[in-house]
Amino acid sequence: MNELSLKTVQELFEEGEIRLGGGREARIDSRILLCKSASITDEEFYAEGRRELAREQERKFFRLIDRRRSGIPLAYLTNVKEFWSLSFDVRPGVLIPRPETELIVEKIIALSSKRGEVVADIGTGCGNIAIALAGELPEARIIATDVSLKAVRIAKANAARMGFSNIAIVQGSMFSPLKRLKLRGACDFIVSNPPYVAEREWTKLPLEIRRHEPKKALVAGETGLELIQELVKGAPEYLKPAGHLVFEIGDGQSKQVMPVLGGRWIRVRSFKDLSGIPRVIAAQKPAT
Repeated sequence: MNELSLKTVQELFEEGEIRLGGGREARIDSRILLCKSASITDEEFYAEGRRELAREQERKFFRLIDRRRSGIPLAYLTNVKEFWSLSFDVRPGVLIPRPETELIVEKIIALSSKRGEVVADIGTGCGNIAIALAGELPEARIIATDVSLKAVRIAKANAARMGFSNIAIVQGSMFSPLKRLKLRGACDFIVSNPPYVAEREWTKLPLEIRRHEPKKALVAGETGLELIQELVKGAPEYLKPAGHLVFEIGDGQSKQVMPVLGGRWIRVRSFKDLSGIPRVIAAQKPAT
């Protein structure tokens, strides 16, 4: 009798979608959480909709659905987030990578000579930018840093799992790891997705972000420009002549950031993301 009452993949998926409120996002979340709960692939999900799942798989699925309804980000429930077509392990306490940050990777690849350059990623989080660059620039030496020991551990695990040997991940604040590694004047690129949210803007962010993602990885201070200013001020010491600083900014920050770059930099450019928002700034240190 119990066997007859077991629910199928399709039935559980539909119930999960309803519990999540319906719509495209609910369908995606229900499918992903069901695949995780039942340990099935996307291909099996689509091909085996009539397959019955065990009671424990059903219970696990609805526990995850309830947690998603409470606002816990999907990436923290699955511990996976895709970035640059790579699957990154992410955990609570480490910022979840965003698609718009891929623009940084695009610009570094476009600027690179592909000849064994040194790239430093400041505030690496789960390692998404640094690891994506390690794959695209196999001859480069990549140094990734983060002040958070948890982030460093996760980034190291991601790099090891993907098998990249041209990347070193070290703990430390801002430029202190580069100083320890004696990289003054040695970097071709310094890249960063720094915290850039102003303190007053924190309360305006979605509740899902404020409750679950690390505030320190998002909020820079009163103006939101504090760490950007540190980057701009400190990067020339560690860049080679004609080296590049490339970093992400927030929506509406372009006009505030450009004056910060005045004087010590050349070829200062901003690049828009797919939503048409200025999202990445690139600036070059003068050659002499």
